[in-house]
Amino acid sequence: MLNWLKRDPLKKLQRQYEQKLEEAMTTARNGDMRSNAVLTEQAEALRAEIERQKS
Repeated sequence: MLNWLKRDPLKKLQRQYEQKLEEAMTTARNGDMRSNAVLTEQAEALRAEIERQKS
């Protein structure tokens, strides 16, 4: 009945994914490629989780 009050977990994951990509871009611009690689890997794990939940 109150399903419209529940937050969508996919939106939360999508927001986290976009935030990780932005952090990765910022670290790449600052020249820290190691942190960029770690953040990109974390973002890809979030993307995989999003895809898993969609199907």
